[in-house]
Parts: sequence; structure tokens; C-alpha cells
Amino acid sequence: MRRPSVTLLADGHRLHLHDGPIDLVIAAYGTDDAIRAAYDAAVRRFTGLLDELVEELPLLRTRAREGGPSLSGAVARRMQAAVVPFADACFISPMAAVAGAVADEVLGAMHGAAPLARAYVNNGGDIALHLQRGESFDLGLVDRPDQPSLFARARIAAHDPSRGIATSGWRGRSFSLGIADAVTVLAASAVQADAAATIIANAVDLPDHPAIARAPASSIKPDNDLGDIPVTRGVGPLTPREVARAIEHGLAFSRTLRERGLIHAAAIHLKGETRVLVADAVDARPAGPRAIGTEFALVDGAAEARQ
Repeated sequence: MRRPSVTLLADGHRLHLHDGPIDLVIAAYGTDDAIRAAYDAAVRRFTGLLDELVEELPLLRTRAREGGPSLSGAVARRMQAAVVPFADACFISPMAAVAGAVADEVLGAMHGAAPLARAYVNNGGDIALHLQRGESFDLGLVDRPDQPSLFARARIAAHDPSRGIATSGWRGRSFSLGIADAVTVLAASAVQADAAATIIANAVDLPDHPAIARAPASSIKPDNDLGDIPVTRGVGPLTPREVARAIEHGLAFSRTLRERGLIHAAAIHLKGETRVLVADAVDARPAGPRAIGTEFALVDGAAEARQ
């Protein structure tokens, strides 16, 4: 079996795992023995995980639906379960939740192997959290992944329900059907946050607006799950009223998802404007002057800086 790249980062604490398109930054907190056992477990579970996904890739790229084809891999099943609740709203495949599912799976292996005070797995900005009683993580939020600057902070404590953070938008790594610069979601797990961020970002839109450039996904990347569905490639000037209308589309959908228990909070960013649907339990605070380099990164001691 092919071995992934395994290194400690320059701080001597965080673990970096890389295999193909998957790039994880991991941190565990506890005794030295517990951290060592957790990192060993993370490497073992990560090894071969990409191959597991590739084996089922054709099914993972098909439109999700209730009672759809059965998937065999643990991560693939996580992905499918996360997107099925959104399948009636628009096209969505299990691939919409792949980053969050991988983060959840590796984190589960870690805290299953050792008693950790807290831990996180950051998969390119989609983050899974583990917190024991009395522990917390500080989070930093940016409004544009391509020009990151920290504009808000939130603290997730052990008594809060959220254990997953994810960001989506047309400026991010994946295709989007909407025009949001970024949509960040807090949910019970990273896989749930990943799926919800995708679908909310799709809802932030002004259909048929002449300032919005779109192209079939297949014309940009032939090997993708969206086929010929038009995806956003550029967003030109919009009036303040148009910006507000597009954001409100996303907020309305976010409220529905929160009422269904699928998310806890969401932040929507478009053209310098930000609207936040806040979970009551989340301690949100104004940002300091510090900038970070990922869609929604952990700010805890040394910043999680990922360009």
C-alpha cells in the first residue's frame, strides 16, 4: 500500500499528512504518550484512505438521493449520509462532503486510540474538533479565501454542540453554483458542515444576472461530479440592494437548515458584506488585527496558517 507523506511541522507539535489531493494538518493535546498514540492512529487510518475513496468514485459522483446506491467504505458512507438531507433542494453528490468526512474519520481514529484533552483535524479549512469537558478552541473567520483577513472570532467550548467547521464559495477550491465569496458553517460534525456550506453557498445567487460569469463544470474540469451544470467563474459589480438580496437567499436557506437541526450557525460573505446566523451557544467576539490563511482556521496559540 502506498504510504502518505508524514511530517511534523516547524512548531514540532502539529502533524502534516498528505496524499494526492488530501492535505491534513492535525494537532492533539494531552500527555506525550497520548499524543504519540493519537498521531500513530491518524497515520494508520489515513494510509490507504484515498484508495478506498477512489474505488467507489463513480458512485460518489452520482446525484445523492434517498434510497440511492449502497456504498461500502466508512468515509463514503459518511459522505452519503451527510448529503442525502439536501438532495431534494438541488443537485448534490457525496463528493460535496468529502473533505469533512475525511477529517471526521481521522479524528475519530485519534481519540479512539488515546485519551486526549482536545484535538483537531484541518482538511484544507474543513475542520473536525474533539473537546473534553472544560476544553475549548478559538476560531477565526475570514471573508475571502483568496485574500484572507480575520474579521471575527468565535469560541467553541466542550459544552457547545458544534464539532465541525467548513467553508464553501465560488472563490474556494471547489466549484460553486452560487456567488458567495465564502459561506462558513458550524455543525455537529465536519462532514455535516461541509455538505451544508456547499448547499448554502449555492443558494447565495442572483440567477441570470448579467454581471455573473458561468461556465459548464465539464468545460473547466472534465473529470468532476457536476457534469455540464454551470458553475460560477466570476462576479462583476453588484448594487448594494443586489448584494443584500443574494445574501438573504442564503440566510433564508440557512434558517431552514437550522430549524431542521442540520447546522448550528452560518456566516455569509459577499462583496465586502457579511451576515451571520449565530448559534445561541457560540461565543462570538470581534476580531483582533491578526490575519490567517485558510477559510475558517483555528486560532489557538500559534495560528493555523495555510496559504
